[in-house]
Amino acid sequence: MTEQALHPLEAGQVFLVDKPLTWTSFNVVSRLRNWARHQTGRKVKTGHAGTLDPLATGLLIVCTGKFTKRIEEFQAKEKEYTGTLVLGARTKSCDLETEPEPGGAYEGISEEQLLAAARHFTGDIQQVPPVFSAVKVDGKRAYQFARADKELELEAKNIHIEVFELTRIALPEVDFRVVCGKGTYIRSLARDFGDYLGCGAYLSALRRTRIGNFRVQDAQSVDDFLYISRLSRPNDETAPLSK
Repeated sequence: MTEQALHPLEAGQVFLVDKPLTWTSFNVVSRLRNWARHQTGRKVKTGHAGTLDPLATGLLIVCTGKFTKRIEEFQAKEKEYTGTLVLGARTKSCDLETEPEPGGAYEGISEEQLLAAARHFTGDIQQVPPVFSAVKVDGKRAYQFARADKELELEAKNIHIEVFELTRIALPEVDFRVVCGKGTYIRSLARDFGDYLGCGAYLSALRRTRIGNFRVQDAQSVDDFLYISRLSRPNDETAPLSK
């Protein structure tokens, strides 16, 4: 196939998608891959640049065709998140994928202590990934060990937090905005924030708002990537792709 014969999706395109709650990043890629196959009549290579957890929403960059070679470039860009953490409890997954367990008392924690904790986790820091993560250990994903209730110790990694801003304090909830570098786990940041304060914390909401110069305001809904399958569902012209 010559370069001239390539469909634009095969030549390479970048799509900004606003990932919905409970969808995996793979769900989103699967929908766009099916949509691209419908557009071109051929299978189109498709991938995403930076996983979002199912309980997170927001900006996901999806590349098609030859632009999949740029995935690492996009993954390396600075990212921005907003979210909410809850003090006074911990979870094994550091978010609401697992049940909260009692932590310590949070009622006496002052605003200044909260701001000091945010400053403590700003700059170049070391961070241990959550055990419920896709980090590979002995050829397996860490979450496979965690879901089997197997003990696992992960190594700390160097990361950079450019901004850790507290935007709302209504204990036990604290809203935040974080600007960070590659490899940062916001769930781990919530866990470590709570441990630093001595009361524990977990992430209750997370939204990725920016990757480099790409912003979630410019992203499309997954519902924008639909196709009509008249052979399998002739009476439903707006049937979405399955997740």
